[in-house]
Amino acid sequence: MSLNKKLTLSFIFVVFISIIIISFISNKMINDKFDTYLIDERNKKFETIKENINELFLQKGSNITSDDISNYAKMEDIYIEIKDLKDVMICNANNKPYHRKMMNKRMKNHGKMMNSYSKDTSGVYVEKTFPLLQNEKQIATLIIGYFDTAHLTEAALIFKNTLTKSFILSGIITIILGLLISVFLSKELSNPLINITETANLIRNGNLNVRSNAKTSTREIMELSNSINYLAETLEKQELLRKRYASDISHELRTPLTTLKSHVEAIMDGVWEPSYKHLNILMVEIDNLTKLVDDLKNTFQTFEGELSINKTLFDISKEMKNLIFLFTPIFKKEGFKLNYSIEDNIKISMDKDKFKQIMYNLLSNSIKYLDKNGEVKINLYRENDYAKIIVEDNGSGIRDEDIPYIFERFYRADMSRNRNTGGTGLGLSITKTLVEAHDGTIYVESKLGIGTRFTILIPSNI
Repeated sequence: MSLNKKLTLSFIFVVFISIIIISFISNKMINDKFDTYLIDERNKKFETIKENINELFLQKGSNITSDDISNYAKMEDIYIEIKDLKDVMICNANNKPYHRKMMNKRMKNHGKMMNSYSKDTSGVYVEKTFPLLQNEKQIATLIIGYFDTAHLTEAALIFKNTLTKSFILSGIITIILGLLISVFLSKELSNPLINITETANLIRNGNLNVRSNAKTSTREIMELSNSINYLAETLEKQELLRKRYASDISHELRTPLTTLKSHVEAIMDGVWEPSYKHLNILMVEIDNLTKLVDDLKNTFQTFEGELSINKTLFDISKEMKNLIFLFTPIFKKEGFKLNYSIEDNIKISMDKDKFKQIMYNLLSNSIKYLDKNGEVKINLYRENDYAKIIVEDNGSGIRDEDIPYIFERFYRADMSRNRNTGGTGLGLSITKTLVEAHDGTIYVESKLGIGTRFTILIPSNI
């Protein structure tokens, strides 16, 4: 079942059940309240008749006659009887047997006439007794006989019938409106979801350029649409990077392999003799190829949990100074400056060789992008429970759009650089892998034409 249809049917079902419950409860409560009201009104009339007859009896006493009370009986269509304290009838109005007979006949006719209004058209004959008082003492008894049909009068039945019809009509109108509203709401909810589903299916089938354009005012659906679009953009970027990885790997491998092939062919064809010089060229290319494969392997090992880490506790301040001492001649040779600020006696648990590799990669990377009057600054100090390393240069900097990808494998911010001038593009990826393998973090800040700053935080033991 489609979401549109399911939402519509669910909404209509809820509306229908709600209307039935509300109509039943409201109709029952209103009818009961109306019946109570009619009975109260009838009892008030009887109380008024009793008060009037009580005054009349006080005036005439036992001389009261049926004619004196007949007007009350005829006016209210009831049977009236007065008895003394010995239960002897003094007078009555509307002969009791005749009254019953006439009322039964009247009720049958009334029932036929009102059958269209109510199925319950039968009344019950009831007699009520009231004391006639003088100085708060009972001097006689008043009996009023009537058919209990207060709620079966024509006006009452018409009111109840009209009330029932109004509930039915309101229910029908509400269901129709509910149907229209449910169709509108279901489309409002389902159409954006259908659009998102179609977009997701296209993405699943490989179309990474498609984007969801769901038009909705529902926040959750809008967030879902944005998430699908973000996923598509991410997959598209990853796909581009994947293709770029394949192209870069192919390019990086092709260069040393081509060199090896040409030299081997030359030796096999007798053009070159298998001398030390020529074999040394082959060995250099083999070493380069081995290094490239090893670097590529290192970048993947952290994801597979296979990176070999041999942690030892050592003084990172001392090791940092040794590294700076080794790199200082290289910087001087190129005409660059290498400045540093090292806080002493910082202990750290880390793989010492991996630490050297991290710093070698960062310093080697920095020197490639320095221009005239180039300078690199190295800072090492404690920050909370971390050893903080900052490598900052005043080189060419990195474009803002390149910063999110600077740690990707084979990524080069300057696409014009080849393997000889810009490296393999694996150095920073390896650095990030090694830092994270030690539960550390690394991030980069850079401004094009101003310089770049790499910051590393490694948990330390102080």
